[in-house]
Amino acid sequence: MSIADNIHRIQQELTGTSAKLVAVTKTHPVELLQEAYDAGSRIFGENRVQEMAAKQPELPADVEWHLIGHLQTNKVKYIAPFVHTIQSLDSLKLLQEVEKQAARYQREIRGLLQFHIAKEETKTGLSLAEAEEILQSAEFRAMRHVRLAGVMGIATNTSDEHQLRREFRELRGYFDKLKSLYFAEDDAFREVSMGMSSDYRLALQEGSTLIRVGSAIFGAR
Repeated sequence: MSIADNIHRIQQELTGTSAKLVAVTKTHPVELLQEAYDAGSRIFGENRVQEMAAKQPELPADVEWHLIGHLQTNKVKYIAPFVHTIQSLDSLKLLQEVEKQAARYQREIRGLLQFHIAKEETKTGLSLAEAEEILQSAEFRAMRHVRLAGVMGIATNTSDEHQLRREFRELRGYFDKLKSLYFAEDDAFREVSMGMSSDYRLALQEGSTLIRVGSAIFGAR
């Protein structure tokens, strides 16, 4: 199937849900991204800052760029002029740098708090206690250029559906708790980013609002 066929098939699966498709474009050339764009895809997810910064000028201005990989504070400045959402915020220090760089460009950057939900030590992310510590801090409350829009998590790389559902429910539970305690009046805090090519259907059933799909669109790299 073509890239367009794959995108249309996935978009059909999203009909009737509030979820949106993030096309994971890492390592793929601009020509394939343009194909995805022409098929109606508008949200592109990249893992690496350098790759995102190189591709962004080559594509239409209405692309919504999401950084979904681990982000070092010293790299924020390269994407601050254009990034829409950073899905991998996992420390107060990183949030402070995003705030600083967004202020430089007089713009607002959206962000998701990344939680560690996988049973794999290699995955990064916050615990609920760490997230609450950030949200209760004076430094966070003073921020004016970062808008937290929800949570993100990467499930364990497993075919065990029960485990995947447990992890997705855990993330959804974190979202619900933070929403009620800290963002009850904030309509922007509404995203639960979970689910990738192999497990996005399960994630949708468990309340995902953003699915991050690469190989199911572009094929295996």
